[in-house]
Amino acid sequence: MSAAVEVQAVKSAQAGHDWSLWMRQIRAILRIEVRKNFWGRRALLIYLLAAIPVLLTFLLSIIDNEGGGADIRRNWASAQEAFAAIIYNGLILRTVVYFGCAWIFMNLFRGEVVDKSLHYYFLCSLRREVLVAGKYISGLVVSVVLFTLTTGGSLFFLYYARGYPANVNYLFDGPGLTQCLAYAGITILACVGYGAVFMVIGLFFRNPIIPALLAYGWEWVNFLLPPLLKKISIIHYLHSLSPIPVSEGPLATVVDPTPAWISVPSMIIFTAIVLFLASIRIRKMEIRYGNE
Repeated sequence: MSAAVEVQAVKSAQAGHDWSLWMRQIRAILRIEVRKNFWGRRALLIYLLAAIPVLLTFLLSIIDNEGGGADIRRNWASAQEAFAAIIYNGLILRTVVYFGCAWIFMNLFRGEVVDKSLHYYFLCSLRREVLVAGKYISGLVVSVVLFTLTTGGSLFFLYYARGYPANVNYLFDGPGLTQCLAYAGITILACVGYGAVFMVIGLFFRNPIIPALLAYGWEWVNFLLPPLLKKISIIHYLHSLSPIPVSEGPLATVVDPTPAWISVPSMIIFTAIVLFLASIRIRKMEIRYGNE
């Protein structure tokens, strides 16, 4: 009996040591990859992409005519709906976050293969599942920081056009602050879901552009799909969380939004499944630079 207890104690100590080692390795990967993603040569494109909605909202806020800043002040409800439909859902979510996550997460492994540097990680005494976790978290940090700043900057200029006194009342005595936090939360959730998808695409496909474009088409035609198929997409759950309901047009299939208590756990479970698939794939991955 005592021998069994001793064996169990040794196994518990070993498991604790493994977890401590894995956490240190993930932190080390995180430092390397975050620095690379923020300051590497591929980062410039992401910065330019993230700046587009902010610049557009800034221009709309300073143009004082029928369609610009004066219109935002006079028709605040219409301006919010236009922001939700065009700037946020159309431009930020469907374009900036989508292609930004595609660029960041597909290059986590595919970029290393192209640069002929992935073998340095594979030569380390490092579990490949730990490498997947470290790289995914690094991509998530970069995408969340950049695209929440994009969302926040766009909201700032939207509110800027309305003026200080009205904004203070709307933010702190009305629903404004809740709406801003909801937009930020949706952006983070989009990075979580799209990031996992694109990391797996980068692992499974030698040329990831075609599957990324196919996934983009699926997300764009989501409004035309039957109710059951609409729910096999990330954009449906993101739209369901929108603080301001957005019309998908007269041709859209009508389907009730999925409640937040279902949408958020569903996205997390989906991401966990996709990362599990990535862990299986990387265990069998062999590097053949000559074929790239």
